[in-house]
Amino acid sequence: MYVLGDIGNSETKIFLVNSRYNIIRNINFPSKEVNYKKLKTKFSFLIKDFKKVDKILFCSVVPKTFYLIRKFLRSKTKKKCYEIKNLNLNSLINIDVNFQQVGSDRLTNAISLANGKSNYIILDFGTATTFDVLIKNTYKGGIIAPGIEISLSTLSDRATLIPKVNLKKIKNVVGKDTISAVRSGFFWGYAGLIDNIVYLIKKETRKSFKLIITGGFSDLFKKSIKTKLIQNKNITVKGLIKISKLIK
Repeated sequence: MYVLGDIGNSETKIFLVNSRYNIIRNINFPSKEVNYKKLKTKFSFLIKDFKKVDKILFCSVVPKTFYLIRKFLRSKTKKKCYEIKNLNLNSLINIDVNFQQVGSDRLTNAISLANGKSNYIILDFGTATTFDVLIKNTYKGGIIAPGIEISLSTLSDRATLIPKVNLKKIKNVVGKDTISAVRSGFFWGYAGLIDNIVYLIKKETRKSFKLIITGGFSDLFKKSIKTKLIQNKNITVKGLIKISKLIK
């Protein structure tokens, strides 16, 4: 049995995977609210099965949270807890950028898709909105744009007369009040940003790509982006499963 995890800036996702690489349980919790007591509660379902854990692997962009979870799991399982950058990934992917400057989640997503044949643009709606470029088996780099939630919150925090707005799909571009105007700006603005960045990547690389989208807002935008796309919500855990096979 394996414990796999994705520690993002906003949320931590833990997956319990069996020896056949099937997900048998998953739990989510805020990344910055982690302490020993909360971890004990979150992992209570494993109390009788900690000794059955064979591998522990995380991709993390929050070092403090990873340190706390690693310490907790090592004390319970007596197993080494790996972060993907602790492993030699050369057999899975070529990395054509500064390895330490790329988020572990983004590398994990790229490894999930790397097959030596196809080219991919991976769009992840997370704390930041990220685009990652994979040409066959080589990670070429990417783009980091402001995250939708952060941008919405910052706008309402800085502009006195703009309230908190929940983003929804809308038909009209021209808003009739403040809320509909903000929704239009974010919804159609991000849809246009996505299509334009994909176009520019294709133009710059002179390659064709499959667009894969994932993350919290992928449901909202999947039918409003002009570029043909595939939604894949399990891309990160599939990448972790692939990487976990390196652990002997």
